[in-house]
Amino acid sequence: MSEKVLVIGAAKSGVAVAKLLHRHGYDVTITDMSKIEAKEELEALGMSVWENGHPDTLKNEEWAFVVKNPGIKYTVPFVKYFVDHKIKILTEVEIGYRYAKKFHYGAVTGTNGKTTITTMLYEMLQHNKKAIVAGNIGWPLSELAYEYEDEEKDVALELSNFQLLGIETFAPTVSVVCNLAPDHLDYMPSVESYYASKMRIYENCKADDWFLRNVDDPTVMEYAQNILCTMIDFSLTRQDVDLYRKDGKVYLKDEMLFEEKEFKIVGDYNLSNAMVASCMAYKLGVSIENIRKTIREFQPVEHRLEYIGEKNGVRFYNDSKATNTHAVTAALSSFEKNIILLAGGHDKGISFDDLKQFDERVKYCVAFGETKEKFKEIFQHVITQETMKEALDEAIRLSQEGDVILLSPACSSYDQFPNYEVRGRMFKDMVHEYLDKM
Repeated sequence: MSEKVLVIGAAKSGVAVAKLLHRHGYDVTITDMSKIEAKEELEALGMSVWENGHPDTLKNEEWAFVVKNPGIKYTVPFVKYFVDHKIKILTEVEIGYRYAKKFHYGAVTGTNGKTTITTMLYEMLQHNKKAIVAGNIGWPLSELAYEYEDEEKDVALELSNFQLLGIETFAPTVSVVCNLAPDHLDYMPSVESYYASKMRIYENCKADDWFLRNVDDPTVMEYAQNILCTMIDFSLTRQDVDLYRKDGKVYLKDEMLFEEKEFKIVGDYNLSNAMVASCMAYKLGVSIENIRKTIREFQPVEHRLEYIGEKNGVRFYNDSKATNTHAVTAALSSFEKNIILLAGGHDKGISFDDLKQFDERVKYCVAFGETKEKFKEIFQHVITQETMKEALDEAIRLSQEGDVILLSPACSSYDQFPNYEVRGRMFKDMVHEYLDKM
C-alpha cells in the first residue's frame, strides 16, 4: 500500500511537488485555502484535492510526511496541529533534491543580495549549456526535478529561510549565506531563530563541498560555526582570506577571477555579490574566461537599485526589493548626498534605527503606507503620504537639479501591493509617465 502524503498549499510549487511525489508512488492529497486551478488535472492523476479550506478530517489520516508551502506560517492552526503532533513537515526544495540526483547546486541565501548573486551565477553557468535557475526566482525545484529528473543540470538556487526550515537531506555543492540582518520577524519567533535557519544551508554538506563565509559580517561569523565542508572565507577589506580583492583584481587564492574595472555596476556590495557568484561558478566548473565574460556583460537585477531615467537633472532609481534596513543601507551608501527617499509599507516588526546614520544624505524622506509615521523618528525631514503615487508626486515637487529620487522602502509591500515586483513595476510606470511628459 502506498504511503500517504499531504501537500498544504496549491500554488505553483505545491502542484509541482504533488505531481513529483505522485510519480514516485505516493498517495497524495493536496489542500488549499483558495480555489485550485489545477484541480481537474490533479484529480485525473488520482489525487485527492481539497480547495477553499483545509478540512479537519485531514488531521485524522496517517501521513508519512507533510509538504508545506514555505509562505504558510507554522503557527497557522491547521499547520500547527501537525507541528504539535510531531508529523514531519518538509518543503518542496527537499523533495526536488531527493529525486533530481544528477543536479549540481549552487545555493544562495542571506538577507540581501540573494537574487543578484543567483542571477549572475545562472548567467555564468549558462556557458556550460546545462544551467537552470530555481527557488525564489525561476522555477520551483520540484517542477524542474519532474521535467529533468534523469538529466545532469547545474542549478543556481535562491533559498529563503522559510524553504530551509523544511529540508532534511538537501546538500548543495557550493553554498553561501551572503549576509545577515534582521528580517521576517513577522514570521519567525525571534531574530536568532531567523539567523539560525539560514545556516541550515550547509548542515548536510560533505567535506569536498564548499561553503562561502563572509568574514566582513560579524553576525555570519557568529553563526557560521562547526562547518564540516570546505570553508571559503571572503572579504572586501581583508587579503588574508581565500576570496579577496587586491590591486583592482579579485582572487580566489592565487587564481585571478576578474578585474574590478570589468564590472560596471556601482557599489561595493555589488562587487561582493560578483565575487561570490564567480567563486561559486568556478567550483561548478565554469572557466575563468566565461566568468569574466559574464562579469563584463552583467546588467543590474530588476528592482535592485535599478536606474530608471533622468529629468531636469534629477535621477530616479527603483530599489523596491529593499524590504529591510540592511538593503536600504546598501542603497543609501551608493549616493553621497541629495537623496529624496521614498520608504514605507507593511510593518515586519524590524527597527529602522540603522538608517539614522544616513540622515545627512537624505534630503527628504517621503514616507507612505502602514509604517509612514515611524520614519519621523529616523530622519529630520520627513513628509508622510498615504500612497506611493502621492509620495512620488511629492518627491518630484520637492526635487532640484542634482537630486536622486530613490524608492527603497525598507518594508514589505503587503499593505498596498501583492509583492515587491508589482510595487517596483508600478513605480517605474509612474516615473516613465512623468519622464515622457513634455
